Amino acid sequence: MTVIFVNRYFYPDHSATSQLVSDLAFHLAARGYRVRVVTSRQRYDAPDARLMAREEVRRVDVQRVWTFRFGRASLPGRALDYLSFYLSAGWQILRVARPGDVVVAKTDPPLISIVAGWAACWRGAKLVNWLQDLFPEVAAALGIGLAWGLTGRALVALRNGSLRRAVLNVAIGEGMRTRLLAEGVDDQRVRVIHNWCDDAHIRPLPAASNPLRRAWGLADCFVVGYSGNLGRAHEIDTLLTAAERLAQEAGIVFLFIGGGAALERLRSEAEARGLANLCFKPYQPYERLPESLSVPDVHLVILRPELEGLIVPSKFYGIAAAGRPTIHAGAMDGEIPRLLLDAEAGLAVAQGDGEGLALAILRLRDDAALRERMGRNARLLCEAQFSRPAALERWVAALSTAVKS
Repeated sequence: MTVIFVNRYFYPDHSATSQLVSDLAFHLAARGYRVRVVTSRQRYDAPDARLMAREEVRRVDVQRVWTFRFGRASLPGRALDYLSFYLSAGWQILRVARPGDVVVAKTDPPLISIVAGWAACWRGAKLVNWLQDLFPEVAAALGIGLAWGLTGRALVALRNGSLRRAVLNVAIGEGMRTRLLAEGVDDQRVRVIHNWCDDAHIRPLPAASNPLRRAWGLADCFVVGYSGNLGRAHEIDTLLTAAERLAQEAGIVFLFIGGGAALERLRSEAEARGLANLCFKPYQPYERLPESLSVPDVHLVILRPELEGLIVPSKFYGIAAAGRPTIHAGAMDGEIPRLLLDAEAGLAVAQGDGEGLALAILRLRDDAALRERMGRNARLLCEAQFSRPAALERWVAALSTAVKS
């Protein structure tokens, strides 16, 4: 039996889905499983990269298929990248899958489970869906026209067919599990396994001993951080209102590390409003994550309420590992707010409540004991629920169940 992962990115790429698939693939290979990965030759931040078409990495057979290389700059180009991966990956699964193999389809690109499910069924293999989001519902919530009407309903029907065909569907949150059950997926074929981070690598680093904080000139500031992609799923008006409200508060800096579709709009709006309390830095290499995630005194996580149950912001796990409190802006009853409030690891404000966000920031700035306690609780939460070793072993158990079904 071979476990075949299908995802557009894999090691040495460091994007979120790549890191998760790479962690699990390498772990299974080390446990003695035969593991193959069907992926692209691209990197998330370098679509013109030309990784090797085939290689063995840490006992994992990596097979990189041909795709277009338009990247993330435009939706039409991205759609062509997706289409070419569907065709190439589907053909590769047909070539390599054997009866009894397990095909694990992630959700990059969206709806790859449909192609992977058909190919696995044709070859007598078993399908496991690893759901990072629910598409086309995400696209519909973001106002993308293709996801509405007859086309949207057809895509949902095809997607749901792949969910029901699978021997197992792994959701990354309880809200997503609820959504799957509402779509008629058998409860026995749904399991929640949260995403994780490398909690052995990312550890709390005191601000005073953080070289990156000093290098960026933030040693004497109270830093409110946002790390990762700032995209269409994230609303920025609440953030801008809070930044305006705190513009005259000496020493408070909003630090943005990363990129995304909404970042340029944020820059433009900040400039138009004369806000000098925003600072922008590029994505940091994996080796510097313990430093970059420890630069902020408090982190922001933002998610549009209409996307609850469709997405779980994976950046939260790294924040928790770094021992920093989180302020979540979005639905008050969402997945992350529930975790934060239950563990006393942060605060939550509603989307649109910029004044409330500003007050939450001031509360944590002015109460060092509360801030430190919430940071400790965040780290404990990470170790208890989102540690990498525990999550990987949950996956081993889930795949063992899938093989027997």
